[in-house]
Amino acid sequence: MPRKLLLPYKSAFSHFRAPRGLHDPVAMNAARSGYRVFSANSTAASTELAKKITERLGAELGKSVVYQETNGETRVEIKESVRGQDIFIIQTIPRDVNTAVMELLIMAYALKTSCARNIIGVIPYFPYSKQSKMRKRGSIVCKLLASMLAKAGLTHIITMDLHQKEIQGFFSFPVDNLRASPFLLQYIQEEIPDYRNAVIVAKSPGAAKRAQSYAERLRLGLAVIHGEAQCTEQDMDDGRHSPPMLKNATVHPGLELPLMMAKEKPPITVVGDVGGRIAIIVDDIIDDVESFVAAAEILKERGAYKIFVMATHGLLSADAPRLIEESSIDEVVVTNTVPHEVQKLQCPKIKTVDISLILSEAIRRIHNGESMAYLFRNITVDD
Repeated sequence: MPRKLLLPYKSAFSHFRAPRGLHDPVAMNAARSGYRVFSANSTAASTELAKKITERLGAELGKSVVYQETNGETRVEIKESVRGQDIFIIQTIPRDVNTAVMELLIMAYALKTSCARNIIGVIPYFPYSKQSKMRKRGSIVCKLLASMLAKAGLTHIITMDLHQKEIQGFFSFPVDNLRASPFLLQYIQEEIPDYRNAVIVAKSPGAAKRAQSYAERLRLGLAVIHGEAQCTEQDMDDGRHSPPMLKNATVHPGLELPLMMAKEKPPITVVGDVGGRIAIIVDDIIDDVESFVAAAEILKERGAYKIFVMATHGLLSADAPRLIEESSIDEVVVTNTVPHEVQKLQCPKIKTVDISLILSEAIRRIHNGESMAYLFRNITVDD
């Protein structure tokens, strides 16, 4: 009989089973398996997720060496044959984003030149995903990174909760955008005893669809914070107003534009009742926590007696741990798509949900040519 995989949250993926032969780690990484799992991270803290995934698969982590030379250049050495095999590169993104990107690109290219059959990148948090839209005279960096990954040799990507789902269209190869919401919903149901008295909160109108998706599946109420400072373009003298508009200048009537009204932020309001309730703020990324802290203060003023923050990717940059510890937030729950052990030591309010199960199952299904539809069961478009 096949053995069940270890299951941290039963109801989320209770039918997942390990394929036959996974009990033997040596057999799993033998030639007949036809695939290897490598970690492209050079830091030990960033390889924890890769170790958990290989443990679930019953596989051994591929033999490779990734390090930075004294001049800062990244060097990758593959220590075993990968000819004709499916290769999965697990790359978590620590604070040094650019180093992690170069590690991934160089390892993919090294595997490509070693005649690997397919090279699949397992990138739980896709870097530069916030730079997926044109801003003034900037660039769509996410599109550039997609092109670089294809050029390096990647043929497929497994990621989780892309900041914008349209990013999948930047790639010339398949992208599986998995969701962490089943694990976070399971956490709410099992770790918040009186969650029935909770309300799901969107900290801005832009996050309302995700919050509505959570609220509908948990059968809870919904609240939206409106009037929060948004990341909008600011008027600046960057040359786009040239030639300068002079009072006495003669302008062709066809070039006259209507007067633009200045943007004014409305007063902050909470649409929905949070008085005497548990407020659960949901989002995809928690990085700079000032907006979450401000939202928690507003909810506290409106009568919420407990405040939770749920997010897939816990980047928690800069002074995030200290700000969370000093805020009205009772608990911040994130997944282990991004390493954040240091931040957890600084702030006991930060909790982690393990999503290695769904990533290991995705690897198994892709290698065996099985459908990925089961991993998206009960997943809404707005997740």
